[in-house]
Amino acid sequence: MEKKQHRSLGRPRKEQGAVATKDIILHTATTLFLENGFPSISMDDVAESCNVTKATVYYYYKTKTDLFTAAMVQLMTNIKEKSAAILTTNEPFKTKLFHFAKGHLQATVDIDINVFMREAKLSLSREQLEQMEETEEALYKELETALATAMKQGEIPKTNTRLATLIFVNLLTVRNSMDEDFKRTFSSTDDLAREIVDFYWSGISRGASSS
Repeated sequence: MEKKQHRSLGRPRKEQGAVATKDIILHTATTLFLENGFPSISMDDVAESCNVTKATVYYYYKTKTDLFTAAMVQLMTNIKEKSAAILTTNEPFKTKLFHFAKGHLQATVDIDINVFMREAKLSLSREQLEQMEETEEALYKELETALATAMKQGEIPKTNTRLATLIFVNLLTVRNSMDEDFKRTFSSTDDLAREIVDFYWSGISRGASSS
């Protein structure tokens, strides 16, 4: 008689053809963290939103900081992949920058990234911070490589690609410093993205020509 195999203790049951429970937890947690901030969300909140037990959440993620780190790494990886797709098209480089800026602004429309990350970093371990920084660096590298290619092809003047990358990324956080009245002067995300890119495009040309 064939011996019946038992699942590992605590391992959630997997339904064939269903979205993996781990993926559901990660996706749900990402949404909750982005909407409410790291301090406000508990593992109980994640379990309740996923309609699973807290033990199931802990089966995949030992701590809330583990879950948060995994959520942010996946989010940045997704943004990196979308950015790479934008930056490797055959469109003019300024058009690529516009789509890059628009995507970033849409992804962070309801988030003050600086405050959001500052709250979380107080609880994260050095290893978790390094993991997130490595993923963030990979995202920046996509833009830096695209800038270097545009310079090589003569689309923009040659300048310091690392500095040009960091300046552009920081320009995309400018909305966090806007009051509501000023935000309303921009008719749409496209409008804001276009003005940021125009400002950056003018600056990079002047900076390179005066060097």
